[in-house]
Formats: sequence, structure tokens, C-alpha cells
Amino acid sequence: MKITFLGTGNSQGIPIIGSNNPVCLSKNKKDKRLRSSVLIEINYQHFLIDCSPDFRYQMLKNNFNKLDAVLITHEHYDHIGGIEDIRPFNFIEKKIKHIPIYGLNRVLKNIKKRFFYIFSSKKKNILKISFNEINNYNNFFYILNIKIYPLLIWHECLSILGFRIKNIAYITDASIIPDKTIEKLKGLDILILNILRKKSYKNFFSLSETLDIIRIIKPKKTYITHISNKFGFHEKIEKNLPKNVYLAYDGLVL
Repeated sequence: MKITFLGTGNSQGIPIIGSNNPVCLSKNKKDKRLRSSVLIEINYQHFLIDCSPDFRYQMLKNNFNKLDAVLITHEHYDHIGGIEDIRPFNFIEKKIKHIPIYGLNRVLKNIKKRFFYIFSSKKKNILKISFNEINNYNNFFYILNIKIYPLLIWHECLSILGFRIKNIAYITDASIIPDKTIEKLKGLDILILNILRKKSYKNFFSLSETLDIIRIIKPKKTYITHISNKFGFHEKIEKNLPKNVYLAYDGLVL
């Protein structure tokens, strides 16, 4: 299995337009963060988790030309804004291919509403995607013979999804992880988990909250993502993290 961090920033990315924040002005490439997303390669299949507004650039930057499925955590713009740019993958290998998108019913309806023009029957060269509803947090499902476990996560009062594939789990935008979900995260080799900033913020885990969750789950390694400019400089923060806890950065490959 191979994991590529396409983006590790929050909804605005880093640098923020017009910002004089020191992190936004940093010359360190690891402080430059596109909106959060990962691409997982397993058994020659390529699974994207979230399709950020930076999707096109992320695909070009990492030289990816294959996409087999898209998993969506929730409907906020920084997680679905790049969906229209999936279209070139329809024509790779000289054939039109429907790309399956997996998400909660509420999320799929939101995508169809936001990108209503994509689904016009009169439009030629239309984006070819298929919707696949995830309607049960308790059951796993398969994509191309790969077992996927959906995970119930709370983003303040909004129920969203995390995903576990084999011994790797991806969770972003979490402010609460229910006990039943915690149990599903035991035995992980790699946990990918969000932090927005050091101090507590109602919609996201703070540093101390994320570290508490890590101590409970006890993964072999944890990589932190969905980071804002207010969290601080990459090099300074990582030096003070516990053993086997790391800051992810754009382009990191595991």
C-alpha cells in the first residue's frame, strides 16, 4: 500500500491570500499546504479521499494519471470543490469511464445540487461519475475487492465519515470520535488525524485533544493533517511532538 498526501492544509490552505502571518510567509516548502486530501494505492487501484479545490494541481504535481474511486468525508467545499476536474480521467486509455464516488446520502445530494450543470442530459463531454451511498456506519463495503470500513466522526454537530483500509485510517475535520469508532481504530499501523491549531476550537481537535485520542488508540504511527497557519511552523512543531507522531506535509509518501 502507498499513501500520498496531496494536501495537508485547512479550508484556506497555506499561505492564505493576502496574509502577513509568519507561517504564510515561510520559505519552508513543508509550510506550503494545499487543501487536505490523500491518494491511496493498493493492488494497483487508486483511491482518492476527498476531492479538494486543488485537485487538478495535486494530480499534475504528483504525476497521477489513474483514478479508480473517490471517497468523500463530507460536503464542505474544501473536500468536494475539485469534483469537476475528475473529467480527464473519463478519457484516459481512450475510453469513457465512470468514476464511482462514495459518500453519505446527504453528501451525494449536496454534490448533485452544487454541480447541477454537470448532470445536464443536454451537455456533451459531461463528467462521468456514479454515486454510491454509504448508509450504514456499522458495515464494511468493497471497492474493487478492497474492504473499506466507514467510520462515524463528528465535525461539531455534523456527522461525517472517516475511512479505514486494512491497518490504515484517515480522519479529518474531527471534533468528536465516538467510543464505538475508537474501537474500530484499534490495531492500526498508521493513523492520519486532523489538528487545526494548538488551542481548542469548537469544530476541530486541538493539539492536546488529538494527542489524547492517539494515546487511546495507540497506533504504531500517526500523521497529522488539515493544519492551519495558526498551528505554527512545521519544523518547530514536529520537534516537540511525542514519539511516532509526525506532521504530514504536501507530497509526503508512505
